[in-house]
Amino acid sequence: MQSFPHHYEVSATGSGTGDIFIRSADLPEWPTNAPAEFDGPGDRWSPETMLVGAVANCYILTFRAIATASQFPWTDLQCSASGLLDRVDRVTQFTAIQLDVKLTVPVGTDRDKAERLLAKAEQACLITSSLKAHAELTAEVVEAG
Repeated sequence: MQSFPHHYEVSATGSGTGDIFIRSADLPEWPTNAPAEFDGPGDRWSPETMLVGAVANCYILTFRAIATASQFPWTDLQCSASGLLDRVDRVTQFTAIQLDVKLTVPVGTDRDKAERLLAKAEQACLITSSLKAHAELTAEVVEAG
């Protein structure tokens, strides 16, 4: 990993109608739009789905790093994230994010350690640490086979 601070740049281009195009150096252009809840087409990634998706993605990447550092064996991690968007004091914001994760581990793996590492990943995820919304984790550990 590179030393901190890290800097990320993204640009977006749009007009009065149609898709918004997100770009970042060395990455493919990404078409986005408003979700159906905001009268958008609902067939593109939106800021709302990207934010909730970033939480799920960051959780898995964070767990991967923690498990590697802990020399913890695992085979698969599935993460479903659900974000609640609401109005608080006339401000629209995410008020909660629920993470439901299922970790598959080899037979005989220390399940208590698995649960500790899953919780540690939730606490260390830089995306959830950067949000006002409370992130809550529900975890399940299963043995392969």
